[in-house]
Amino acid sequence: MRSALCALGAAAALALLPAGHARAQGQEPDRDFTIEDARITESSGLAASRTHPGIYWTHNDQDAPLIYGIDSRTGKTVATLTMAGVGTPRDMEAIAVGPDGDIYVGDIGDNLDGSWDHVWIYRFPEPKTLKDQTVRARQYVVKYADGPRNAEALMVHPKTGRVYIASKNEDGGGLYAGPERLSPSGTNVFRRVGEVPWVTDGAFSPDGDRLVLRGYFMAKEYAWKDGRLGDGGTAIGAPFQGQAESVTYTPDGSAFMFGSEGRGSRVVRVEREGAPEPSDPPASRTPGAANSPTGQDRSGRGDQGSATTGFLVLAGATVLVLGVKRLLRKG
Repeated sequence: MRSALCALGAAAALALLPAGHARAQGQEPDRDFTIEDARITESSGLAASRTHPGIYWTHNDQDAPLIYGIDSRTGKTVATLTMAGVGTPRDMEAIAVGPDGDIYVGDIGDNLDGSWDHVWIYRFPEPKTLKDQTVRARQYVVKYADGPRNAEALMVHPKTGRVYIASKNEDGGGLYAGPERLSPSGTNVFRRVGEVPWVTDGAFSPDGDRLVLRGYFMAKEYAWKDGRLGDGGTAIGAPFQGQAESVTYTPDGSAFMFGSEGRGSRVVRVEREGAPEPSDPPASRTPGAANSPTGQDRSGRGDQGSATTGFLVLAGATVLVLGVKRLLRKG
């Protein structure tokens, strides 16, 4: 999202966040890591590979058809994928891996909240080898039954393969279900099936029983039942990140991985309440750190003073930006 909100949020985060922990070389996969690739300045989506352990797919919030595979053990890019067979992306915001082994990319952003009457989803098989390569992708036209809107979250159910989109709005958005199977030859109409908060990303748990949604100031995990939200959601102690843009589950479902925009951005693991512990925890884990590599407790409330102050500053900045936007719309 290229907006004043991001700039103000980043400034608040830089001023208020404590120094990060150094990444251990050769660490276990699916732990905290820093994206080291200088090309990745606006990581706007995150998806765990189903084929390559420890690899996370991401992309910039951009108009270039590039997808990056990041090794969570080192933070280095191990594959750059160039999508062929699609038009020029407008605003790629989300990425997910489906049960068919395909990678789905949501070119679904619309910062003017309805300036485009359709958006796109791109889809291609996850590569079997990790290397720089061109991949042939299919392109799907997407419209919403109740009119155009902005969105940054695309989720693919790991059992049914159905694609869902959560729209983004400061007053709350909607959860939209696509058709049972996407059609590459016609328009795919997504229909509203629920109400959601201000969402920047989301993901299904590997077993398909839960859905996590995150925003700038919150993250919740919902029960998933009969193709809809099954409850009001349970708050997750997400880390404070100045440009909170992405979330996914680890492949074993034991934790969440939270990402953000910015050069050298940090991806932070947060354990799931009630999830089984990894069978072989890393030896580098500090005793008493409650299974969090960042030294915070399972609720994510470590360094609570800084997080609370940061929240207040970022909230104030958000109110200011939204007020300016509304004045401009009235002008």
